[in-house]
Amino acid sequence: MKSIRDLSLKGKKVLVRVDFNVPLKDGVITDDTRIRESLPTIEHCLKEGAAIILCAHLGRPKGAVNPKYSLKPVVQRLSELLKKTVGFSSDCVGPEAKKMASSLKAWEILLLENLRFHAEEENNSESFAKELASLADIFVQDAFGAVHRAHASTAAVAQLLPSAAGFLLEKEISTLTRVLKSPAHPFVVILGGAKVSDKIEVIETLSKVADTVIIGGAMAYTFLKSQGKTIGNSLVEDDKLDLARELLATRKNLMLPVDHRVAQKFEAGSPAHATKDSNIDAGWIGVDVGPETSTKITSAVSGAKTILWNGPLGVFEIPEFAKGTNACARAVAQATAKGAFSVVGGGDSVAAVVKGGFAKSISHISTGGGASLEFLEGKTLPGVAALQGAVHV
Repeated sequence: MKSIRDLSLKGKKVLVRVDFNVPLKDGVITDDTRIRESLPTIEHCLKEGAAIILCAHLGRPKGAVNPKYSLKPVVQRLSELLKKTVGFSSDCVGPEAKKMASSLKAWEILLLENLRFHAEEENNSESFAKELASLADIFVQDAFGAVHRAHASTAAVAQLLPSAAGFLLEKEISTLTRVLKSPAHPFVVILGGAKVSDKIEVIETLSKVADTVIIGGAMAYTFLKSQGKTIGNSLVEDDKLDLARELLATRKNLMLPVDHRVAQKFEAGSPAHATKDSNIDAGWIGVDVGPETSTKITSAVSGAKTILWNGPLGVFEIPEFAKGTNACARAVAQATAKGAFSVVGGGDSVAAVVKGGFAKSISHISTGGGASLEFLEGKTLPGVAALQGAVHV
């Protein structure tokens, strides 16, 4: 896979696929991490004297123009971070995009509107990719959070232009390869989230490499029910009980919650308490790991040399049900301070370390939730495979 370092960019128009899929509230960016992570690649292109055309997606507008998913808020934030004016095209293809791209000069930057306003993007349309490619001389892929999708801007474009990986994509792949292939031991994995089905392959893969795999979040209730535990009204995947039972029988390094925080509803202020053991009474819902489980997780993490965490341990969005997730964030940060190598990925687990003020204490915060998981499962990522088979200078 060619690196951006290998390309001569001076005087060239460079189409850079970035990950600007940032969270918005009332049109305001609430976390600009992904924009900041794109800066090294953009600044390198500027330093080399390129004209930069940025393309990205935001949300799931389902192939139609939707102002709610416009990239306009990103223009202002990116301009502030670069201390440089960033132009904006109200479409990513068509007359306006072509005109603005053709008039772009060296050291200037243009951001194209949301790629997913066109259904052709997610359909990996060759004609759509050709329109994007016609705007530039070179393509740089730096959107790690999107490379697990075979879309026009992640797969097809790389076959049409001299192409290479940006700094963020290189960093993500290098870091995750280190975790998967040569972790220092003890290696502790913490997996949360709602569904066993979302994490089953990563559990199977990482449990062969890790010393301990801690299972939290709603998917823990499927594992507990498979053991014959009572789980009240907690979320469960009944069709995955046999699979959970088989995993527990064959993977002796899986750690499940030994107690829970339970509530009557998924609502702030709902009556809640900690259970005395791993069983949940009828009428109650598991919303977080309990205090004893938090202590066990902290103990396991504190002795680790490598830590991988993906997914919250409870209903993190509600502060009363975020204690376990927050305790885990603190433990991972403290272990990192003692010399462990830590990787955190997935929206809510990243939000937990950011909110707790621990982000700077983590070795690597991954920008790609789904991409990270698929890479760790050993799957081929279409956007990476496209670069490996790409047009080269």
